[in-house]
Amino acid sequence: MASTDKKDPITIKKYANRRLYNTATSKYVTLDDLAVMVKAGDDFLVVDAKSGDDITRPVLTQIIFEEEAKGENLLPVSFLRQLIQFYGDSLQSVVPNYLEASMDAFSKNQGRMREYVESTVGRSIFPFNQLEELGRQNMAMFERAFQMFTPLTPGNGDVRAEEKPAGSGEDNKLDDLQTQIENLRRQLDDLSR
Repeated sequence: MASTDKKDPITIKKYANRRLYNTATSKYVTLDDLAVMVKAGDDFLVVDAKSGDDITRPVLTQIIFEEEAKGENLLPVSFLRQLIQFYGDSLQSVVPNYLEASMDAFSKNQGRMREYVESTVGRSIFPFNQLEELGRQNMAMFERAFQMFTPLTPGNGDVRAEEKPAGSGEDNKLDDLQTQIENLRRQLDDLSR
């Protein structure tokens, strides 16, 4: 039997009684067990036992809901509101790829941040400068990810140079991103009419 570098995802069957069955371990599991699997990097697919439909997305969303209900608040209310606003919007198809790229970059920087903090434990200097630099890199990554959509804006030029408000550099970057998103949303709405 030839081995491959990437394993097939584990199949989790969800039955009508809402029980989840891990076919790899032949045991029933809970949402908490699935959350542990996600944190461990285990790839799984949740299917409806009767229809065979892939229901992974709603189950993962349910895990997030459960975590938020426990008080493990990770998602700011403003983010949730903005996310809801994109449903049915002309940019809806762009959001998943943008969020995925942003989270991938954040995860890579998170690993570097953890390594640095672990290597500085026991030292008297706290790594503020390095953490600030990682924050700058994350912001630059978000800008680059968004700029791949600015070519859709005809005659846009350098929006940031024209619309830069007074304030801190970080505030300007956030305002620039919001302005670019709004301009892109308006133009996509115009194109869809």
